Amino acid sequence: MKKIYWRPQGVPRRAMLLIAMVAVAALVAVEKFPVARRQRAYSEKLAAARLALEAFNAVKAEKIARGVGIDPEADPWQTGLIGRSVTPVTSNTGYISAKRLSVNPNFAALVVHWLSRAGVEKGDVVAVGASGSFPALCIATFAAVQALELTPIVISSASASEWGANDPTFMWLDMEKALFDRRIFSFRSVAASRGGIEDYGFGMSQEGRNLIDLAIQRAGVEKIDAKNLADGIDQRMQIFDAKAGGKTIKAYVNVGGGTASVGTHVGKKQFKPGLNLEPPPGAALADSVMLRFAERGVPVVHLTNLEALAKQYGFPSEPRGMPRVGEGKVFVREEYNRWIAGVGLVAVLGAMLAFIRLDVGARILQGVWRRKDRARQPQQMV
Repeated sequence: MKKIYWRPQGVPRRAMLLIAMVAVAALVAVEKFPVARRQRAYSEKLAAARLALEAFNAVKAEKIARGVGIDPEADPWQTGLIGRSVTPVTSNTGYISAKRLSVNPNFAALVVHWLSRAGVEKGDVVAVGASGSFPALCIATFAAVQALELTPIVISSASASEWGANDPTFMWLDMEKALFDRRIFSFRSVAASRGGIEDYGFGMSQEGRNLIDLAIQRAGVEKIDAKNLADGIDQRMQIFDAKAGGKTIKAYVNVGGGTASVGTHVGKKQFKPGLNLEPPPGAALADSVMLRFAERGVPVVHLTNLEALAKQYGFPSEPRGMPRVGEGKVFVREEYNRWIAGVGLVAVLGAMLAFIRLDVGARILQGVWRRKDRARQPQQMV
């Protein structure tokens, strides 16, 4: 049976073993000695995370100053950004684990990461759909937008799911206004809806709807009073386009699961968490602000499914306190050391080349020896 592979005939097995050892050593060196490499827009990410942390602290201080209680059981690290379970302005159920996970200033860096990848530049107009269900993520988004020096147009859903900004006296619009008044952020919402089912608080008590309306009135922003979900989406798009003043909106950022923004729970799952550069595949897509922007070719940043995002970007999935600014793969990522990889490759190729030449040399020597042997043999008599 003929051999189906080639092996240098003049190279001893020990030489082949040496080549294999050099290759393995190079692989081990590359795996064991990675380099920490700063990621794109590192300085902007750091600035955004620091600004988010400053805003977190300001909200806590404002909450204490107003005498709004902080539940030590729901908010064990006393961040002031975790609300209560059920209040008159609570729009839906929520997961306290997700709300605790959201209180991480480094999510601001993640928003910077996505917006940078979307190609936005200083001065560009971006639209934001903010939900009172995740005040910490709203703050992170604001910090990212301000760090990148963008021009935002923000429309908020005033109500909140469980554990969000659902204290009737200190809702998301109150937090946002306090941060604006303290000059931490240079912008705030231009309009707000009640939020919740159908985006106008369907199913909530009359007391709850009245309290939300009072919060919108306190904030002094335009109220979106939609007849139904489709009307709420239409009004939002009209406001975004009008406030853009003829300029192109370069990105849309959705925070949480506001009904008009994501298109009910179905639409929320159709877009992937993070950056979406095109509409999701499929024909039966739920109408939403996200979908309408995506169909225009506008990149959509979808802040949802925080557990998956935390795992992907190296954030603590079960934080034991406020995470430190600058933690996570979005800032620094371990990569293979190219110098070690290059040296290893050269070493392996060099060893292979040396032994291939040795094999050729051995074949030449074998030919010379054969000719000498034939010359020494006596010629046969005819």
